[in-house]
Amino acid sequence: MAKPEQPAPVATPTKGDYVSGARVLAVGVGATGLLTFLYFSLSSHLLTATDYGELSVLWAALFIVISVIYRPIEQLLSRTISDRRARGAEGNHPLRGPMLIQTGFALTFLVVAIALRPQIEQLFGGSQSLYLIFVSATVAYAASYFARGYFAGHQWFVLYGGLMLFESSARVCFPLAVLIGITSGQTAIAIGIFAAPLASLLVVPWAIARHSRLDRDAPELEVASVAGSGVGFAGAVAAIQLGEQTLLNAGVLVADSVAGAATAGAVFSVLLITRAPLQLFQSVQTTLLPHLTGLEATKGGEEFSRAIKITVRAIAVFAGLSALVMLLLGPSLMELFFGDDTTFGRWGLAAVAIGMGFHLIAGTLNQAALARGRAKAASVIWLLVALAFVGWMFVPLVESALLRAELGYPAATATLCALLYILYRQPPRADGDLVPARRSVEDVIEGSGGIILTEDRRAGDQPGSAGGNT
Repeated sequence: MAKPEQPAPVATPTKGDYVSGARVLAVGVGATGLLTFLYFSLSSHLLTATDYGELSVLWAALFIVISVIYRPIEQLLSRTISDRRARGAEGNHPLRGPMLIQTGFALTFLVVAIALRPQIEQLFGGSQSLYLIFVSATVAYAASYFARGYFAGHQWFVLYGGLMLFESSARVCFPLAVLIGITSGQTAIAIGIFAAPLASLLVVPWAIARHSRLDRDAPELEVASVAGSGVGFAGAVAAIQLGEQTLLNAGVLVADSVAGAATAGAVFSVLLITRAPLQLFQSVQTTLLPHLTGLEATKGGEEFSRAIKITVRAIAVFAGLSALVMLLLGPSLMELFFGDDTTFGRWGLAAVAIGMGFHLIAGTLNQAALARGRAKAASVIWLLVALAFVGWMFVPLVESALLRAELGYPAATATLCALLYILYRQPPRADGDLVPARRSVEDVIEGSGGIILTEDRRAGDQPGSAGGNT
């Protein structure tokens, strides 16, 4: 008896494709981190301490805003496209909703920024130029983050990493222009912060149009909407992003308000120890970690826990080596990269390196908490720890605002780690946050740019598998 003809399976990335994509993205994001570090290193040598501090405040304020209002939509778009592709819908992805939300956020920000212009200018030392750069860059980043979500959903890792690398390359050209004497001044360097997303606007439409041809001939497939769960997911991610950006940038803003722009610049420089590794780790969160967490849906919690342990051990080794380097060479390295306007103590630098390790581990545990349907609980933890850190920065128990940041950051991230570990140890919630009709683990692994891998999703759908028992 002839077997009934089976429909052709939807093509999925192979393991080799995944590893190759992860490698490309890691290289792209890693290079981006180095170019960002170079941008501020050059800026610190080319500007006065006060001007560099105001530039640091601009960067801190910008990334607090764009991470909160744009990053959740990036991940929601990634999640929606990945979910549809995993179910066999290779084309005609719904983009209007996320696009309208992103546009709405950008317009809302613009209205608020115009209404609060005097207060925002005061934040930048009264500079109209920095205010205009802040507003323009924030609006321009809407398109960049939308494109990142689109690329991530399709697992176009080369484009995702290439876009970030292109933006950071455009940015660093401006302090280089000042260095060789083409132009001069704070504004000339700060324009690079706006030029980065503006440059991406020149290539994003071309990249999407060129690669979207892969979807045009794909058959339409009706897929259940996950809009309801997406709203909750976006809200939880927005809160987590606000908490994380507060840990990274509140110290700079508080130092500016209580001790001046020069001290704010010093706080920003010392926290660059943690920014570059965090940016590199974003590539891990975008590719490797969601792939590993898919093991829970196919091979059970034991494999998942083993993957988390391996990741945490690797982070611990890296953080330990970083702290050792800071103890031995930290003050000399900081003087080399950021000049001698501020003297940095080796113990404070080592403490920040240890805090960086706690921060990376917290990011891993945060992914695990999201995988267990506890996005709201995780967001509450991030916000509480962030508020405690801000409170510490305002309390003058330690006279130096720089030392306050060096001590408060590792204490806050250690607390964050402990609370997220407790949450991680809790059993998965059957009615967890953001879990749509199919309650597989991959549906909620989007915590910091994560991508659902179709081969894991499809494996979880096989009869008798963990992901197919709903």
